[in-house]
Amino acid sequence: MASDLNRTLSRTYIGLQLWVLIVICLAVIFLVILGVSLWLSFRNKSRRANDMLPIRQESYILEVIKEISVDQFSANNGGLDALNDKLSDRGSEKIRFNVDNEDNRGQSNSFNHLEKDVKGPQLGEREGTGAVSTYRPTSHPLTDPSPLFGLPEFSHLGWGHWFTLRDLQLATNQFSKDNIIGDGGYGVVYRGNLINGTPVAVKKLLNNPGQADKDFRVEVEAIGHVRHKNLVRLLGYCIEGTQRMLVYEYVNNGNLEQWLRGDMCHKGYLTWDARIKILLGTAKALAYLHEAIEPKVVHRDIKSSNILIDENFDAKISDFGLAKLLGDGKSHIATRVMGTFGYVAPEYANSGLLNEKSDVYSFGVVLLEAITGRYPVDYGRPQPEVNMVEWLKMMVQLRRFEDVVDPNIETRPQTSALKRALLAALRCVDTDADKRPKMSQVARMLESEEYPVPREVRF
Repeated sequence: MASDLNRTLSRTYIGLQLWVLIVICLAVIFLVILGVSLWLSFRNKSRRANDMLPIRQESYILEVIKEISVDQFSANNGGLDALNDKLSDRGSEKIRFNVDNEDNRGQSNSFNHLEKDVKGPQLGEREGTGAVSTYRPTSHPLTDPSPLFGLPEFSHLGWGHWFTLRDLQLATNQFSKDNIIGDGGYGVVYRGNLINGTPVAVKKLLNNPGQADKDFRVEVEAIGHVRHKNLVRLLGYCIEGTQRMLVYEYVNNGNLEQWLRGDMCHKGYLTWDARIKILLGTAKALAYLHEAIEPKVVHRDIKSSNILIDENFDAKISDFGLAKLLGDGKSHIATRVMGTFGYVAPEYANSGLLNEKSDVYSFGVVLLEAITGRYPVDYGRPQPEVNMVEWLKMMVQLRRFEDVVDPNIETRPQTSALKRALLAALRCVDTDADKRPKMSQVARMLESEEYPVPREVRF
């Protein structure tokens, strides 16, 4: 048998004995396997190296950094945690909207009839067009010092500053009536200047030892560590005896209600682009509160007077005195309905059922307010027009959507832009809370010209 095997192996094929061919084939197979193994190993190493920081993350990180104050990276880990959370949630439902490109768009045409700045452009400015002559995108660079810089070290908190009553008395000139800039159901707001020169808004809560103390803690917990460019930043607080005060950054360019119908109208009226920019910033801030942080935060009192406007016409949501922290996927039954008449969602007004969809409804009312220039409820108008939301639904059904635009807007919006804004607003004010979109979806509708208008709701 061995001799038969030897004879078989000794046979010649293509000039080579069989056993030589077998050895060659085995060697080739071995070399192929070895080559494939080395190639796969090299590819995996390259992939792991690239995964450390993909190139496509660079623009995303730059956008996220713009939402997080640089001083927070040096003062505490809150900013780093927020950045890490955003990066870890890439591609998820939590963060899906672009952050910033629109922020510098149309600032030179933010409003009409404003007196021209007589000063020439300075460093970081460029000449504008129309009524506004200068544009200051770099007036607050990322290297701006912290507004708390220079304050005593012993009173620094992890996220802000602890102020004494004496600090705030000095800042507000003993809470002078001349420094009052706001007065609401939760307290009085004073303008002040800290010892380091930083202008601030000091919110002095009403002297209600039970409710005020509870609401104070809710507010501090809700926004103490929250950082977003479209949210008014809480700098610190004071709790001394029965006194409860909150110290915010000072935003010095009025609020949306004043620009639509109030004290700021003498400076001119907001253009369509400026209004959409302000509402888009507001939508992104609410999306951040609802979808990007845990536990989520519901504002509870979204209205035009709570949307402050800075010198670059960026929105900043204020007044978190009504904020309520929610656990994931939960609603809250409020013991008392809080909010402003005309902005409150129907299910919240009727049953006290509170979740983020309550804010979505209120935002829809504000968006319609910006489009029409009208009050949410105006008893000075004819009966069919008293309730703005119901009147606008009627006008859209009659296909008279062009007639709802604020007549003070000199340059009328494009029809497609108007339809997109109306669609977003009407979805927000749907009486069925479950049908209302997420705020991140609303933000995408407002900023994307390619967002499709569903066939069943085409105007």
